[in-house]
Amino acid sequence: MQKMDFTGSDKNGSSTCELTVLMPCLNEAETLPICIKKAKNFLSLHQVEGEVLIADNGSTDGSPGIAADCGARVIHVEQKGYGSALYEGIKEAKGRFIIMGDADDSYDFTSLMPFLSALRDGNQLVMGNRFRGGIKPGSMPLLHRYLGNPVLSGIGRIFFNSTIGDFHCGLRGFDKNSILQLNLQTKGMEFASEMVVKATINNLHITEVPTTLSPDGRNRPPHLNSWRDGWRHLRFLLLYSPRWLFLYPGLVLLIFGLLGILWLTPGPVRLETVTFDIHSLLYSAVSLILGVQLLSFSLFAKTYGTYSGYLQENDKLTMFMAAFTLERGLIVGFVLLSLGLISSVYAIYSWGSSSFGDLIPSSMMRLTIPALTSITIGIQIVFSTFLLSVFLIPSRHTSNTPENSS
Repeated sequence: MQKMDFTGSDKNGSSTCELTVLMPCLNEAETLPICIKKAKNFLSLHQVEGEVLIADNGSTDGSPGIAADCGARVIHVEQKGYGSALYEGIKEAKGRFIIMGDADDSYDFTSLMPFLSALRDGNQLVMGNRFRGGIKPGSMPLLHRYLGNPVLSGIGRIFFNSTIGDFHCGLRGFDKNSILQLNLQTKGMEFASEMVVKATINNLHITEVPTTLSPDGRNRPPHLNSWRDGWRHLRFLLLYSPRWLFLYPGLVLLIFGLLGILWLTPGPVRLETVTFDIHSLLYSAVSLILGVQLLSFSLFAKTYGTYSGYLQENDKLTMFMAAFTLERGLIVGFVLLSLGLISSVYAIYSWGSSSFGDLIPSSMMRLTIPALTSITIGIQIVFSTFLLSVFLIPSRHTSNTPENSS
């Protein structure tokens, strides 16, 4: 491999491209010339060997021709979507580093040196932070500034242990090869979140630099749809975090339900003026069943995500899979199913001892509710075990799992 310096030449003196300034474009004729001029001035002023690349996503206002006349390289991306345009632009970029930004003149392309310096220092993703750099009046709707961005960025930090303060900043720089290896998939605005999430869970070197957001220079509304695109970002964050989507809610429901059943099965409990009886026992049983179901979903999602490559491998999951077998899961399920059936038989026996006549509902329900709960959970575990084993069939043929190793 040839050693490259930061002037755009390798040790043999041949020309190289260090930086691609990438702009997705959809009908940006008003502001595109300004953005391209600023980017080219930055490259010239700082003597950076680079290019300006426009990823056009089906403009009908002459944007591609305008970009070419301004000295930018243009590629045409047929598949619609912000993420689609950016991903194709990343693949086609000639630069070792890429700095991407919107072509609406809301970001200053003459002030890219903090991004490039951080990339030269070895960072693989450099995020702009508008909240640290400044948001000029009229440049961001109040809903986005005080609710959308802070909430979604906060969720991202909690879900993925990220330190990024502004998940959705449109100005960011990255190492081309590092980002391509993340295998980004989303086509829309959630592409911004996917890049940060996957970079985080794959332990890329990430940092932030302050950047300023200005009002865009267009006379038309932006492409962004607040509620639709906000939901797409939130949906992506949830789908990439089975712990928060399934595991934690499942644990809460399971603990609440189990404690309720243990507390109320012996008899009603009175706390001051409130009596908890079979109705509360029934809700506890439902809570326990739902908790077990969500824990199963968590395991399915984590297993599928890990073996398909979109989630990072987890040591705890690896240990569980090393100990898991279909037979062990079936034993647990059939034990619970048997306990429920035995309890049901006992309930029928108690009914028969009174000549199958009228019974006191509160007494009989204390037998049947736990019995049916045990039967339901037992059946859940049996079939969940079979489904999990189906997920593991490819990995057991292709990886060094306990069953394949000597």
